[in-house]
Amino acid sequence: MEATELRELLSLEGLRLLDGLPPFDPSADVVRTVAGLRKAGHSPALVAAVLTQSRLRAKAVTKFGPFAERMLFTEAGLEQATRIAVAANHAGRFRAAGLTRIADLGCGIGADALAIAALELEVTGVERDEVTAAVATYNLMPWTGASVEHADATAFDLAGYDGVYLDPARRDGVRRLKDPGDWSPSLDFAFGLGTRVPAGVKLGPGIDRDLIPAGVEAQWISVDRDVVELGVWFGPLARPGVGRSALVIGDHGTAELTAPADSVDVEVGPLGEYLYEPDGAVIRARLIGDLARRLDARLLSEQIAYLSTDTAISTPFAVCFRITETLPLDERAIKKRLATLGIGTLEIKKRGVDIDPAAFRAKLSLKGKNTATLFLTRVAGKRVALLAERVPS
Repeated sequence: MEATELRELLSLEGLRLLDGLPPFDPSADVVRTVAGLRKAGHSPALVAAVLTQSRLRAKAVTKFGPFAERMLFTEAGLEQATRIAVAANHAGRFRAAGLTRIADLGCGIGADALAIAALELEVTGVERDEVTAAVATYNLMPWTGASVEHADATAFDLAGYDGVYLDPARRDGVRRLKDPGDWSPSLDFAFGLGTRVPAGVKLGPGIDRDLIPAGVEAQWISVDRDVVELGVWFGPLARPGVGRSALVIGDHGTAELTAPADSVDVEVGPLGEYLYEPDGAVIRARLIGDLARRLDARLLSEQIAYLSTDTAISTPFAVCFRITETLPLDERAIKKRLATLGIGTLEIKKRGVDIDPAAFRAKLSLKGKNTATLFLTRVAGKRVALLAERVPS
């Protein structure tokens, strides 16, 4: 979003027009909508700005729920923003640690600051980009204890603040930055804060685990089976005795596995009637062994994150499948069997084998009304195909 577009949007006319639009409809005739707004006397720039915001608000509902209806967004800001359920988890840590004045460095459009302010803690968002800072200011207006500073996070004076939250920018607007030294602020700066003040640092879930400092709590979070972040927590924001955590958020609510460190794997054992696919947060946190012991399960093969049991046990930390057939991992044999079963809709999952599921699917010529899941993997080191059906949670 350009500054001129934001000025149009923040005008009295712009805000009234935005709030007066009907709910966003992706199938609506955009040309007709634009023509109608132009005929009503609104400028082309304002029409473009409010329609963009209407679209972004609709898209933001998945992250912000009803809060999205009164917020403003930038494309990049929405993409990078923390989901409100996750932000609430962050905010709860600050309150539980007894911290009351928080600096949210690199606050973006203000998602985490919003959650912190909602707990009646004082929070200052710090954002280097002027337009994004203005958007965050608008989003935080309902909370008297929240403010935004247009400033560089690395130069912001933290005197008087008893806690810090930091989300380093890992993109330069176009491409993803692979070198942590190129992030804004850098990873060294972010982790350095944790040695001086209670701090939480939001990172991508796929970060090299060797970069995680000793003596911190590393928490991987998934939402609806999608791993969305790694949070690294320092000082009193890290819970005693917890070095690794997997927080799973979904229709079931929230559930968490914690451990002092990476858990020890269980032994490889025979394939049972049921296969479990652990949640990605559990895999990233390397707590598969602890989950397996909860389920009385065994690994299917070394270094492969599939578990198996002889009985179905409901758990929020994994998806359960009932194995219906074991087939050789042979394209022709699988194709023939799927045709016999009339399977036209097939979910393909693979681990431990060098196969492209999309290319493999194209060769199967699927036809029929039935559905199934196909695992392409290894059992005790041997390549197999497992035909399965999901067990309702």
